[in-house]
Amino acid sequence: MNQKIYEEYAKLAVEIGINLKEGQDVEITASTKCADFVKEIVKVCYEDKARSVKVEWLNEEIDKLRWLYEDEKVMSEVLTWQEEKAKYRAETLPCKIYVDDADPDAYNGIDLKKYAAVRKARYSVLKKYSDKEDNRNQWVIVAIPSVKWAKKVFPELSDDEAVSKLWEAIIKTMRLDQPDPVQAWKDHIDDLQEKSTKLNEMNLDYLEYKSSNGTDLTLKLQPNHYWISARETNMLGNDFTANMPTEEVFTMPKRDGVNGVVYSTKPLSLQGQLVENFKVTFKDGKCVEVSAEKGQDILENMLNMDENSRHLGEVALVPYDSPINQTGLLFSNTLFDENACCHLAFGEAFKNNIRGYENMSEEDFKKVGFNESINHVDFMVGSEDLDIVGVDHDGNRHQIFKNGVWAI
Repeated sequence: MNQKIYEEYAKLAVEIGINLKEGQDVEITASTKCADFVKEIVKVCYEDKARSVKVEWLNEEIDKLRWLYEDEKVMSEVLTWQEEKAKYRAETLPCKIYVDDADPDAYNGIDLKKYAAVRKARYSVLKKYSDKEDNRNQWVIVAIPSVKWAKKVFPELSDDEAVSKLWEAIIKTMRLDQPDPVQAWKDHIDDLQEKSTKLNEMNLDYLEYKSSNGTDLTLKLQPNHYWISARETNMLGNDFTANMPTEEVFTMPKRDGVNGVVYSTKPLSLQGQLVENFKVTFKDGKCVEVSAEKGQDILENMLNMDENSRHLGEVALVPYDSPINQTGLLFSNTLFDENACCHLAFGEAFKNNIRGYENMSEEDFKKVGFNESINHVDFMVGSEDLDIVGVDHDGNRHQIFKNGVWAI
């Protein structure tokens, strides 16, 4: 990729993504294959007056060997230095940039029961530190192509051609093809903010989803819910944009208030394997049945990781004509695919989707039914003819989506 794209992309990650402030620390997590791009991010961070920049390198092939050969008990152990590191992060709150180039098939063949057990064990120790960081730091996820990811998207092309085509798609969806990408992102953020403001003013009680594919779902919203779009503001008053690209406006469902049936409209990538053409049935907020043409065991394994994985933590509205969907591609990467059309998410909810969350205690969150889970798994439900009607607390009906796109 040419140097100019690297430079402009790095600038987006730092200035729009984490929205770096002078004197802040930055931590970058990236694959060893992304070194050239990471170098540009580090440079921009220092030019924008970061105090320090540290890089944590990942390698999927080495990581997979651990999953294949290392004892489950050893992998589940959180060493003292690892816990101290998590504690230090929670206290110092570095801005975090995650660079994703993951091979969607990287972890094919690992023991899913072992995967679940290790995650549960480590989560139980480290959760208190992630909770302390939650809604206090600034972070962003961006992505660049790797050969294996690109070949997943374009299997018929050569390695170089596939990478080039995936770069084309990323450049377009990241607005890097605009004369001024930073300004283009500011305008886009303002547009999404306008939608979230309108939704918040409606004070909706529940949403009704209907589509010709069989989706017929009633989704009650959390009392005092708050719609958020691309621009988030943490508890310290700093703005940031967590996902780039992003096309969504999202909020919190009521944990026990979802009933009906919803059909997936795009494959879901889980642990390096695809779950395709699946149907989910909800009763009183809980997923009571799933059926999938492919990958049902993988989906059920995720749902059984903990009790709350069967409840929804997020409802997100994305128009079917989004720039990502217009590419016609299945990216096999949640960062992109979730922003192609409307989606829901199993598992963990976001605390900042409740008004006044800053003043709530953990006990307060439990009382309102906050869905806490080891998982947060987005799945796509948007379709070309999806209609979504919002009903407010006075019984007034508002057409939110018509034929898959915004109606407000």
